[in-house]
Amino acid sequence: MAPRPGRGPRPGPRRGGDRTERLVLREPEPRDRPAFVELLASAEVHTYLGGPRPRAELERELPAVPERWPGSLVVELDGSMIGHVLLRRATGHRRPAAAGKADLGYLFLPRAWGFGYAAEACAATLAWFDAVLPNEPVVLTTQSANDRSMQLAAKLGFTEVERFEAWGSEQWLGMRTPATSSA
Repeated sequence: MAPRPGRGPRPGPRRGGDRTERLVLREPEPRDRPAFVELLASAEVHTYLGGPRPRAELERELPAVPERWPGSLVVELDGSMIGHVLLRRATGHRRPAAAGKADLGYLFLPRAWGFGYAAEACAATLAWFDAVLPNEPVVLTTQSANDRSMQLAAKLGFTEVERFEAWGSEQWLGMRTPATSSA
């Protein structure tokens, strides 16, 4: 993603979205609400995230445009949302090594797994971030049991800072700086 002139260091697409080779990264829109419900209610997606939320609860509580704030990007393939990438400051992070740093997160629908979409979307988001805030580190936390997420973190250039126990499981905290990026 290209930096947005005069807009400050806010991760986010230009109006209409930014494109990668196969994907569009854009702000959430009302048409994405059903996909957000599916994403947040999916037992598969939330295997390593403490479990899914009840669909009925999500239908009641999600706003018309879910997750619309700076750093929240819908990942679109062929006109449909397949995932969500988050890049935000980790102001309240439980781990001192991560506090105040940019924090990358991602969720993809199971039908989009295994095609490299998460790597493509996250790499584009990180490239934009590097262009706007050169030399700023980015952190990522995942359960160490989540093999796919651990592989993606390595592919994106994250290296282990520490492992810790939280939410009943071992967690992995990685950090990436532009100098260590390999995506």
